[in-house]
Amino acid sequence: YWGKFRAEEIDQAEIHQVNTQLVASVGTCSVMGTASTMACIAEALGLTVPGGASPPAVTAERMRIAEETGARAVQMAIDGLTIDRILTPDAFENAWRVLLAIGGSTNGIVHLAALAGRVGLDLDLAALDRMGRNTPVLLDLKPSGQHYMEDFHHAGGMATLLHALKPLLKLNALTVNGRTLGENIEAAGPPHAQTVVRPMDQPIYPQGGIAVLQGNLAPGGAIIKQSAADPGLMEHEGRAVVFENSEDLALRIDRDDLDVHADDILVLKNIGPKGAPGMPEAGYMPIPQKLARAGVKDMVRISDGRMSGTAFGTIVLHVTPESAMDGPLAHVQTGDRIRLSVSQRRLDWLVSDAELQLRRLAKPVTTPSAARGYRQLFLKHVTQADQGVDFDFLRHPEHKGKTPTG
Repeated sequence: YWGKFRAEEIDQAEIHQVNTQLVASVGTCSVMGTASTMACIAEALGLTVPGGASPPAVTAERMRIAEETGARAVQMAIDGLTIDRILTPDAFENAWRVLLAIGGSTNGIVHLAALAGRVGLDLDLAALDRMGRNTPVLLDLKPSGQHYMEDFHHAGGMATLLHALKPLLKLNALTVNGRTLGENIEAAGPPHAQTVVRPMDQPIYPQGGIAVLQGNLAPGGAIIKQSAADPGLMEHEGRAVVFENSEDLALRIDRDDLDVHADDILVLKNIGPKGAPGMPEAGYMPIPQKLARAGVKDMVRISDGRMSGTAFGTIVLHVTPESAMDGPLAHVQTGDRIRLSVSQRRLDWLVSDAELQLRRLAKPVTTPSAARGYRQLFLKHVTQADQGVDFDFLRHPEHKGKTPTG
C-alpha cells in the first residue's frame, strides 16, 4: 500500500484508512516479520515452552503460556537446567531449518549468528545455503505466502510445522521443559487438516526462503530472501545507480531528474554495522517515484544494511565486508555493471581487480571512529553481519565449531 501511495495509485485518504486498520490489536505484526520469525526460532531452539510462538497477544492461551513460562523458569533453576545444555549445535540446526522453512525474516540470520557466537559457534554461510537447497518453504504466510500468524496458530502453530519438518530435524535436542524436541512433537499429537502448513512434497517454494550469495562484490557473503522476490529478477544484469548513504538516498530517490531506469540496480552504501552506525533496516529502498508512477513494482536493490521481515522485493542485504570497512561495495560507482544470479548464488561486480585497487587508491575509505563514550565502544568492537553484529567481547572465548554443520 505504501508503494501504491508513492506511485500515486491511491490518495492520502485511502492510505490513512489502511493505517487505521493495519494493526488490529496489541502484540506483534501478524505476518512473518522479525518478531514472529524469532518467536518460531526460539521454540525451535528449545528456548520456549511448546506452543509459545504463535498465540495472539489477546488470547487466554497467551496468558496460559506466560504462566507456564514463569513456572518453568523457576523449576529450571531448581533442577539446574542451564542454557548451555539447550543451545547445542543440534538446537541451532533445528533453528536454521525452521528459519528456512517458514520463509523467515533475514534478520533471523543476524540474531542466530549472534546467539551462536555467544556459545562458541561460528555461522557457516556456505553450509546454511546448502541446507537451504533441501529445506523447502512450507509455511504459506505473508510475505512469502498468503496467510497471517493467527491462521498459522489455528493450523496448530509450531507443532504442525515441526511435524512436517520432522525428517530434517535433530529430534534429540533438549528443550526448556526437560523433554527433547522429538518428545514434544509426539506429545502434541497428529496435526489436524489444514492448508497453512504444507507437506514436504507440496511446498510453497522448493528451497529455503533465504539464499546466500558469493562474489567479488561480497567476499564475505550476502543474502537474499528469494521466496519474497520477483522471479523475473532472480537472474539479472544491470547498471548500478549508487547512493552513498541514507541521506543521499532520501535527497535524490524521488527527484524527477534522477538518472534511473527500471532495469537498473539500486545500490546503497554505508548502512552497515559501522557505517550507519548500527545497521538500520534501510535496505528496503523505495522504488524511485518516477518509476513507481510508471508502474514499476520491483527492482534489484543491494546494500550492506538490513530490512524488515515484512518486506517483499528482490533485495540483496548484509553485503560483507560493509562499505565502512573498505568492502568492495564502497567503491561501486553509478554506471558500473552488476550481475545477480540467484541460481548460481553469485553477486558479481563487473570490474577488474586492478580497477578496484585504483579506486581504493583514488578514494581511500576511513573506518568510522569516535573519541569516547558508547559510540567509541560500539565502533571498536561491533562485528560484521556474518557474526551477528554483536560485540566481539561477548562472543565465547572458545571456538567450538560452526553452525550449521551440514
